[in-house]
Amino acid sequence: QAEGVFPLGADTLDLSRFATVRRGFRVCDLGCGSGALGLLLLEREPSLTLTGVERNPAAAAVADRNFRENGVEGRVCAGDLRDPELLPAGSFDLAVSNPPWFREGGGASGGSARMEHACTLDELCAAAGRLVRNGGRFALCHRPERLVDVFAALRGAGLEPKRMRLLAHGPEHPPSCVLMEAVRRGRPGLRIEP
Repeated sequence: QAEGVFPLGADTLDLSRFATVRRGFRVCDLGCGSGALGLLLLEREPSLTLTGVERNPAAAAVADRNFRENGVEGRVCAGDLRDPELLPAGSFDLAVSNPPWFREGGGASGGSARMEHACTLDELCAAAGRLVRNGGRFALCHRPERLVDVFAALRGAGLEPKRMRLLAHGPEHPPSCVLMEAVRRGRPGLRIEP
């Protein structure tokens, strides 16, 4: 990790354990930061091919360094995930993201790295929907109070919500994070996991 790059948190660890990975999957981490999520997925399935997309040049450089120092043959694209020319459409089996959670001007603040000032939830889901193949998956974590927004953004991008898990700090606490996985052009039917 480096100063000015969003640090690894529990939500990234949880997402890395939640996302469906299979042998040989081509994975794209949208807003990859330091590249930690991709490395955690590789720990589960070493045959993955990783691509990270990061608009912050400092974070992209850290992710590239982390990939190289860990012997990962993946690549990091320094650019805007909203750019349709950045990567070919339909070229991934799985997209993952730990995106900014708070709407710009929404009242809540998680700091600049947690605000949607550079990319909205709708834009993120549109990018994921463009990049995964038909039948491909998109897994993300978000705030439970934005669950309606998450469902709408996924469906709007042709991604059908298929799996959901709510996380809480204990049984006496309300959920603080939602993990969601959607399938491009999937059939309706959502499984809510414990």
